[in-house]
Amino acid sequence: MKSFTVPAADAELRYHDIAGEGPALLFIHGLGCASSCDYPSIAADAALRGRRMLLVDLLGSGFSDRPTGFGYTIEDHARSIVALTEHLRLTELDLFGHSMGGAVAIMAARMLAGRLRRLVLGEPNLEPGGGFFSRRIAAMTERDYIERGHDALVQASRSEGNGIWAASLAISAPYAAHRGACSLVAGSTPSWREMLADLPQPRCVLFGEASLPNSDAEDLPRLGVNVAIIAAAGHSMAWENPAGLAQAIARDLS
Repeated sequence: MKSFTVPAADAELRYHDIAGEGPALLFIHGLGCASSCDYPSIAADAALRGRRMLLVDLLGSGFSDRPTGFGYTIEDHARSIVALTEHLRLTELDLFGHSMGGAVAIMAARMLAGRLRRLVLGEPNLEPGGGFFSRRIAAMTERDYIERGHDALVQASRSEGNGIWAASLAISAPYAAHRGACSLVAGSTPSWREMLADLPQPRCVLFGEASLPNSDAEDLPRLGVNVAIIAAAGHSMAWENPAGLAQAIARDLS
């Protein structure tokens, strides 16, 4: 695993850099997750094998540092990703972002401008309001979430059979999860949907079959955004059908 010091946080962002050919494909995970957990099986799939891939753990998650003074907003994370790409001198790259990581990827795409080749998203946050878990987290004060909410959510997720997410959430900094959730609920101006629509690069949004019906799956093509469906999966597509996700990403990047 490699490490990069994020200048704005004076903290270490850690990532796997899998050697390969062509533009790098950079993975950005969702709230309470970690790319080091979610994407090794995707990167190892035959559909993507042979290309360079970067599996990044956002600050506050996975193996990356957990600075208390960092904001952990969507924009903060996006700026950290862009700083990493500049450090690696990537003149061309592709992005994949899932859920909260989708919103991060959209903001990073705007900052990368012409250096971005293609953008693929898995059920991203596009509007203010957050999702089920981010709303639940943001409904508490940061102090209450740190003192009792975080451990309670980890235990509840385990008891509900959501063990992988519970394990990733358990090692995430509670204040990072709370600040990220609040950022998702607050949204952005312009919205992430508007940012996505304005990007000139080819864009595709992936939905798990079990997440349908979803109004975005019908509306996004009207904005010039391609849509594809991952069979035998829901929102947690990387865990539920990793081969299907790898194949869909490969198709969209080709």
